[in-house]
Amino acid sequence: MDYAIAMRNINKVFGTKTAIKDLSIGVNKGEMFGFLGPSGAGKTTTIKIVTGQLKQTGGKAEILGHDTTTLNHGIYSQIGIVTDNSGLYESMTAYENLNIFSQILNTDKKEIPDLLKKVGLSGEEKKQVKKFSRGMKQRLILARAMLNKPQILFLDEPTSGLDPSTALEIHKLMLEMKSNGTTFFLTTHNMMEATKLCDRIALFNEGVIVDMGTLDELSQKYNTEKRVKILLTTGEEIILDLNSAGSQKIAELINKDEVITMHTQEPTLESIFLKLTGRELS
Repeated sequence: MDYAIAMRNINKVFGTKTAIKDLSIGVNKGEMFGFLGPSGAGKTTTIKIVTGQLKQTGGKAEILGHDTTTLNHGIYSQIGIVTDNSGLYESMTAYENLNIFSQILNTDKKEIPDLLKKVGLSGEEKKQVKKFSRGMKQRLILARAMLNKPQILFLDEPTSGLDPSTALEIHKLMLEMKSNGTTFFLTTHNMMEATKLCDRIALFNEGVIVDMGTLDELSQKYNTEKRVKILLTTGEEIILDLNSAGSQKIAELINKDEVITMHTQEPTLESIFLKLTGRELS
């Protein structure tokens, strides 16, 4: 299959520590792929390997059909990378930062004002970056990654530490880019972010994928305690098992017109991850 990103049996060892163990993933073109795991699980190391910044100990990784150990400038002009420590020139303005990278990437600098507007920084182009808040810096890094209209965008905890309104604007921008064909590789420990955005999710812990699939697939697979939450006309909420006795009780409540809402109780990504690893996503 013609994957945007392919990793086969990737291993990475640092001294006596194995950071990644036999990792295999295929990310489809145009897909929003979520790499969900706690801090220290090996998510950033994985991004560095698949973008050619770090060489794996074993296995093979490809991006857009090219071996990641021999990437050239042509490939880097087709991808974007947003990490928490992506450098910015603090003494320069927002516009000057983007203009430098526009020259490096050979893109049209006339598009810079529109990019700044898209990430909510319109009117801030003449402001020095050192005066920016963390959220503003993160949005500027995202704008920089979008300069070359990348085919693949790697986002490493893109909304970590941002306020909810800023995170929401970044989510909207990501979904807009996806609708235009951009492939995303998103690492996060934010289960709500992954639930909202991702087509498929890999649950990653201590260098190993413990499971992978769509949210529906994972929820159905681990929905061993089938339950339903019911809001009654009295304002009381009750949870019933979906068995013979529970079904009978539900029917009685409906016949008495005492039900306002009723929702099945599928497991969350957080609860699935905790069940599989004994760890929380934090």
